[in-house]
Amino acid sequence: MSLEERQPDLAFGHPRPNVREARIDERRSVCDVLGRAFFDDPVAEYLFPEARTRAERYAAFADVAIDAFGATGLVLTEPEIRTAAIWQAPGPAPLGFGRQLRVLARLFGVTRSGIRRAARLGELMSRHHLHEPHWYLAVLGTDPDAQRCGLASAILAPVLERCDRERMPAYLESSKAANIPFYAKHGFEVVDELQIPGGPSLWPMVRRTG
Repeated sequence: MSLEERQPDLAFGHPRPNVREARIDERRSVCDVLGRAFFDDPVAEYLFPEARTRAERYAAFADVAIDAFGATGLVLTEPEIRTAAIWQAPGPAPLGFGRQLRVLARLFGVTRSGIRRAARLGELMSRHHLHEPHWYLAVLGTDPDAQRCGLASAILAPVLERCDRERMPAYLESSKAANIPFYAKHGFEVVDELQIPGGPSLWPMVRRTG
C-alpha cells in the first residue's frame, strides 16, 4: 500500500514531515521509538510493571502486533523515525481473544501474572471493538524528545485522509486520558470508558465521516 510523500507546509512553524511506510530494515527503530513513547503510559505500566525493562518489552509488544496484523497491517513513520503508527486496514475481524493470548504469550513466557494481565486486557478490547469495517489505529507514539512538534498529527493524516475519501470510520482505544483532546481535534469521539479489571481505563474512540 503506497502513500504519497507529504510536502512541507508553506507556513511558519515546524515543516510537515514526509510520512511514509516503514521499511523492513527500519522495523527495530520503529519499535524502539514506540517503546520509549509508551514508557509512562498507564496500560504499558499495567502490562510491564518493571520500569527497568518496560521500554524494551513494549517495543517487543509493538513488534508482535505488526506480525499479528500481517497483510492488513500498515506501519507509518517519517525519515528520522521520531514517530510511528501501526494501523490495521479494513478486512478480516481483529485478532480474536484466543489468538491474542497466543501472541501475547510470546512476550510473557512463563510469567503467569503477565499472561493474566494480557488476558484481561485482550478480552476487554475484543468485547468492545468496533464491529463494522474500519481502520484501526493500534499504536501511535512519538519519541519523548520530539513531542509537541506536530509529528503525531502528521503521522495520522494519510490514513484519515483516506478514511474521508472512502467514507470509512477509524477506531482506536486511548490508553491515556490526556491524549483524548488530541484525538478529538482530529475528529475522534469517545464512545465508552472501559475499566481493565485491576488496572487502568481505556477510552474507545470512533471517527466517522459524512
